[in-house]
Amino acid sequence: TGGFMLMNTGDKIVESNNGLLSTVAWQIGDKVNYALEGSIFVSGSLMKWLRDQLQLFVNTKDTQGMAESVENTKDTQAMAESVENTNGVYIVPAFVGLGAPYWDDACQASILGLTFGANKNHIVRAALESMAYQSKDVLEAMRQDSQINITSMKVDGGACANDFLLQFQSDLLQMPVQRFKTNELTALGAAYLAGLSCGYWTKDELGVELSKEFVPEKSKEEMDSLYSNWKKAVKTCQSYK
Repeated sequence: TGGFMLMNTGDKIVESNNGLLSTVAWQIGDKVNYALEGSIFVSGSLMKWLRDQLQLFVNTKDTQGMAESVENTKDTQAMAESVENTNGVYIVPAFVGLGAPYWDDACQASILGLTFGANKNHIVRAALESMAYQSKDVLEAMRQDSQINITSMKVDGGACANDFLLQFQSDLLQMPVQRFKTNELTALGAAYLAGLSCGYWTKDELGVELSKEFVPEKSKEEMDSLYSNWKKAVKTCQSYK
């Protein structure tokens, strides 16, 4: 699936100059909270493509559905951690163009930096890293639009079960990344709003429990260098139309 990052802007609509969308976060009674939103077209679905089309890791069959997702996360995390880096490989997953902040529907997906030294573990690691790079693209746009120094990121969804991805994301952003015990926060938020509307509970009763916080372990200089190469990869992808 895709990836979506939202930043609460309170009771004010913030117009973006950097490719983000202004949207409603929620409404309780007469009070509306707004948000800036960045939409990434291809995120977790890239891993499904690597699994089903390139068969770089096993498609674990399971009648319940959940075990398949868990096992695939374990597989890709182990593969990514088995190599020290991507060996120079970058994946720009523009299968349907690029979303925020680029909004380029003409570019196509690319795998760059391949050498004879690259193997499937490098490619899987590059795929996971591409998810983090795209998130940083959106976060930097949010910083510019809001003029706020963002100091942490809260995450949810299936891909967030991957510890490698979240640690890389924390290193890349140079900030804590927080994962919660409830991984499907969109569904939980809808349930909370429904409960509030019918008086089942009050706002003071609501909350989510933190499961794990990932903090930066790599230097800013090292991560900035990797991100600079990512930006070059995106430009190469955009030039091939």
